[in-house]
Amino acid sequence: MITMRKIDILNFITNNRKAPNDIKTFSSLLNHLGASNEPNIKQMLGELVQARVVREIEANGEKSYQVIAR
Repeated sequence: MITMRKIDILNFITNNRKAPNDIKTFSSLLNHLGASNEPNIKQMLGELVQARVVREIEANGEKSYQVIAR
C-alpha cells in the first residue's frame, strides 16, 4: 500500500514550471488521489489551509484549492 502525503496533494495542485497558480477542484483531487483516500485528503487539506500553504476557494460552484506558499 502506498502512503499518501501532503506533498502529493501539493504536487498535483501546482507545477512550479508549468502552472504555479493553478487551481484544482476537490473532485479532481479525489479522481487523481483515489476516492478511497477521501478522509485523509480532507484532513490534509484542512491542515494545509490552516498552515496557509493552500487557499480554499470556490470555482464554478465547486470547492477548489490553490497553493499560495512556496
